[in-house]
Amino acid sequence: MHCRNCGTEIADKAIVCYRCGTATTDPVRKPVAVAPTRSPLLSFVVAVLFVLLALYLGYAGRTSPTPERWQTAAGILAGAALMIVVLRLLRRRR
Repeated sequence: MHCRNCGTEIADKAIVCYRCGTATTDPVRKPVAVAPTRSPLLSFVVAVLFVLLALYLGYAGRTSPTPERWQTAAGILAGAALMIVVLRLLRRRR
């Protein structure tokens, strides 16, 4: 039998070529494809933007004639930022 990579004559029962190390048969199992991971940087940038926007809306609520509306929006954005960070940290622990 000849090696399919380098053409060296090898024994019929050989598992690999002694010269180049190429396997003589196809692998029984194929490797599992690795799913690409997303960068955690995007999540943290979005969370920081939400926090900054919440701070701005909180400040705008002080000078507004209807501060409840602005403070509610600021609280929702701050909560969303906190949820992004918590979910990202929980996903990282797995």
